[in-house]
Amino acid sequence: MGRFAVITMTEKAADRVREIVATRENAHGIRLGIKKGGCAGMEYTVDLVTEPNTKDDHIERDGAHVYVAPEAAHFLFGTEMDFEQTTLRTG
Repeated sequence: MGRFAVITMTEKAADRVREIVATRENAHGIRLGIKKGGCAGMEYTVDLVTEPNTKDDHIERDGAHVYVAPEAAHFLFGTEMDFEQTTLRTG
């Protein structure tokens, strides 16, 4: 039986992850995590991955690699990662 993905990634998100990784030496992907803070008590973190952690969930789309920290998986389960750029914001 196959393993489920904690998150999914749109094509635009995969494109952006590849762009970020391509400009950083030794980067393999990005890692999503959480830390204490924010209105709900948690904030999301995004860090570059130079050495994948075998405990992280790994999501790959068209060569874009996203790793999800085990402690963040519960909070991110079912999330679709996307990227948009408008006149007022990027993200």
